[in-house]
Amino acid sequence: MTDEAFAHPRLAAIYDPLDPDRGDLDAYVRVVEEFGARRVLDIGCGTGVFALLLAGRGIEVVGVDPARASLDVARAKPGGGRVRWIHGDATMLPPLRVDLATMTANAAQQITDDQAWRDTLRGAYDALRPGGHLVFETRDPARRAWEEWTREASYHVTEIPGVGAVENWVEVGDVRGQLVSFRQTYVFAADGQELTSDSTLRFRERREVEGDLRGQGFDVRGVRDAPDRPGREFVFVAQRPETASRAAPSTGVD
Repeated sequence: MTDEAFAHPRLAAIYDPLDPDRGDLDAYVRVVEEFGARRVLDIGCGTGVFALLLAGRGIEVVGVDPARASLDVARAKPGGGRVRWIHGDATMLPPLRVDLATMTANAAQQITDDQAWRDTLRGAYDALRPGGHLVFETRDPARRAWEEWTREASYHVTEIPGVGAVENWVEVGDVRGQLVSFRQTYVFAADGQELTSDSTLRFRERREVEGDLRGQGFDVRGVRDAPDRPGREFVFVAQRPETASRAAPSTGVD
């Protein structure tokens, strides 16, 4: 199930105004430059902020996301026709040979099921050219970020042109092992409508993610710090090997 924050048309339409500071994407732009990538797959592209940023720089971009409402927002933006948008996930891609695949923000942590996670990594592997890279971030579970997700700390009222004032906040509902569930609430002042979006993120350990990557055939090239959240996140850099002589990626089934 896709979170309502991305799948509900009214919520997808205000996603960007509620989160206007996307300085977190600067590090990914530098990664594109570092690897000289000219073809990029943006997994979990959402409303297309990163995909369109790259397309504006002349990069060939494929954006894939399971939330149709978010893709509708992305397509309608200036330059939306420059990106190839796909409704689905990394297991439903056409044949590709990209230089770089990314999962920005919460995209990787939103994949909570073990098999779906392995399938996503395998989908990214298959989409990459030999020698291509996969880069994504996850929060360090040791920092227990969810303890800061309270109504008091997150409550905001945002005035959105054409929409009016929107109240929103987040509250954690349940923490079980690596899974943290929370609810986001939105109240539209114009008509009083209240909408909620329930989400779950998985906080995987660094060694676990490295093992998952190797299990799907990747070489782990490094684990970096997130420049916008130093000491709070892992940024994984993995590479599809140049040669195909290694063992076939694991399916997770004995």
